[in-house]
Amino acid sequence: MTTTALKNPSEAERQLTDLFSQQKPEASQKAAFEAFTRSGLPHRRMEQWKWTDVRQAVSRLATVDTAADTSIELPSDAIELRFDGSAWTIPDKLSEGLKIFAKSGGHDFAQADALPLGALASSMTGHSGEDMLMIEVSAKVDQPLVLTYHGGGAAAFSRVVFVVRKDCHLDLFEHYSGGAGFSAFLAEFGLAENASVDRTVLQESSREEVTAITTTAHLDAKATFKQTALSFGGKLCRMETRLEHQGEGAEATLNGAYLVASGFHTDFTTHVTHGAESCVTSQLTKGAVADGGRGVFQGKFLVPRTVGQFTDAEMQHQALLLENGAEIFAKPELEIYADDVECEHGNTSGQLDDDALFYMQQRGIPKPEARALLTEAFIAEALGDALKGVRDQLIEATRRFLRNQGSN
Repeated sequence: MTTTALKNPSEAERQLTDLFSQQKPEASQKAAFEAFTRSGLPHRRMEQWKWTDVRQAVSRLATVDTAADTSIELPSDAIELRFDGSAWTIPDKLSEGLKIFAKSGGHDFAQADALPLGALASSMTGHSGEDMLMIEVSAKVDQPLVLTYHGGGAAAFSRVVFVVRKDCHLDLFEHYSGGAGFSAFLAEFGLAENASVDRTVLQESSREEVTAITTTAHLDAKATFKQTALSFGGKLCRMETRLEHQGEGAEATLNGAYLVASGFHTDFTTHVTHGAESCVTSQLTKGAVADGGRGVFQGKFLVPRTVGQFTDAEMQHQALLLENGAEIFAKPELEIYADDVECEHGNTSGQLDDDALFYMQQRGIPKPEARALLTEAFIAEALGDALKGVRDQLIEATRRFLRNQGSN
């Protein structure tokens, strides 16, 4: 494999090509890497990446000395899988109905052309037999499944494929806490008829780290996918979700919140296709950005003609600029071809209510504390559907950020 498919490759792209050439890829892995090389690391001249320039942020692959605060208490009954940047640690004992396989070899990634960093993660995993996971849920799993990611070195890649069988349910918590200079993670969900997944994601990293978390989800009839994500960003962080309703009556909830301090960048991008009748999507994203930080929201609902009839979809993005110098970029979109639908979207950004701040100060609450309390209440709405065992900790992480950084 050479860099001939890349036009004027950067140092990081040359290093990635060298990493790939050291493997013995199968056809699907070669196809995924070729899809990545058609665009290379995403950059601002690509419409969907114009506010999140990965090529500029990753000039070369290098280790980092700093790391995010990774302290979080997991649910006492959780089944934990740990990823250290190259391999998974899987417990010996699993719940009935839960099967986990460390898979070697290729596994097709159908959306490689649309998701370049997902294609990169797909091409870089499955070579050792320990870095690609297949997780099958064939019954209702009573214990929450926890995936913790903390990788070291210059680069880390992971791919996890979830197969949730008919009438089965999974509670899932994923904690991404950095550790590598550049990380690309791919999570794929396939939900059969009447299956359900309740997913909570926490992302943390340092000002030196670039992280991409790409998610795809395909929902059959009456399947339910609920996702709640909290991101603190990094030098650059992209959390991208592509979901497709493939069966009648499927439902999706995609909620998220981002809190961005000076020198941090986070990007929430979603694309939902209503490819079946009578499907429901609800999306609420809230953000708060301090001076020197950047928050990005891009959301799109696509409703095709005929198959998308009777769609019910709502998208809301609301953000606070905590200080002068904060940046927020937002692009909500509806692309509707069906004529019997209910779809709406909204986008607002502004500052905290001066009257509310004044009211709280008049009652003896210092201004920084008042700002933190109001911002916490604003953000908390988007986290209300998080898993019970970690919801309070997400709120506490939000509170800690606001006290220590966001409201200075």
